[in-house]
Amino acid sequence: MKILVTGTAGFIGNNLALRLLNAGHEVVGLDNVNPYYDVSLKEARLKRIAGHPHFHEARLSLEDAASVAELFARHKPERVVHLAAQAGVRYSIEHPQTYIDSNVTGFLNILEGCRRHPVEHLVFASTSSVYGLSTAIPFSTRDATSHPVSLYAATKKANELMAHNYSHLFGVPATGLRFFTVYGPWGRPDMALFLFTRAILAGEPIQVFNHGDMQRDFTYVDDIVEGVTRILNVAPQPDPAWDSGAAHPARSSAPFRLYNIGAARSIRLTDFIDTLEQCLGRKAQRVYLPMQPGDVPATQADVKDLQQVIGYSPQTTIDVGVRNFVTWYRGYFGVE
Repeated sequence: MKILVTGTAGFIGNNLALRLLNAGHEVVGLDNVNPYYDVSLKEARLKRIAGHPHFHEARLSLEDAASVAELFARHKPERVVHLAAQAGVRYSIEHPQTYIDSNVTGFLNILEGCRRHPVEHLVFASTSSVYGLSTAIPFSTRDATSHPVSLYAATKKANELMAHNYSHLFGVPATGLRFFTVYGPWGRPDMALFLFTRAILAGEPIQVFNHGDMQRDFTYVDDIVEGVTRILNVAPQPDPAWDSGAAHPARSSAPFRLYNIGAARSIRLTDFIDTLEQCLGRKAQRVYLPMQPGDVPATQADVKDLQQVIGYSPQTTIDVGVRNFVTWYRGYFGVE
């Protein structure tokens, strides 16, 4: 079938597009290849899929309403996976307008495309950051998400509300996936694993925030792609038992669902660094610093709902995942 994937020059989007193409699907890939981080890495990702006969590249920006509308009219995708967004918690503090343009206006244009050219299923990326000030670990989709601590998180919460609105008003079948900390080969340079690896190999110190008292649900990219691929085949239906008096926030009387997608385990940041040191064969120079604005001390996903619906079961352990990243990093950058 024909699937529109946004963010195909990005980390998760590129891996997903490759998976879908290898499975025999036709992929329309949207990305503006912006300079938020190294464009050469994005271009290298695109080379992995650019020559595939069933891949169609669309290099345009989400906030360009006319171009997005024309893309939907021309290709008429049967399903959509919307992963493109302005990412990064810290960056949102200094560049708020970028997040409104890409994450809110851009998502509105995707929703309008799904409305005007009805699709079987829209799967869109949300984030664990929507849990904000919540300290109830593991995070559950039953938990309140009304207190985000970054504009990035607020825009992704807005995406969830916007998608529900289009599901309710126009019947767009929509599933939101709250991604936790995704890592692996071809990862983002602004993420901890990439930053730590580069610094350690260069003999430079690494910054360890909250004095090392941090925990994250580190999830390997292949497990994420497996989950997205499976849920893409399960379009949500209205829940006839949904009761507004005792409402489950992740379900609805509309064709709408929200799920956590993570490893369902929380790893201490210091243990994560220990594993990276073992894989690199080098010790890190650790500089311990206070918590950064917009950050949270711990995350962990409750994925029971996703397990029930698609049999989601992450398989990749931290030691294997980090080793795979280190092998890729050394090969890609030609360093030992």
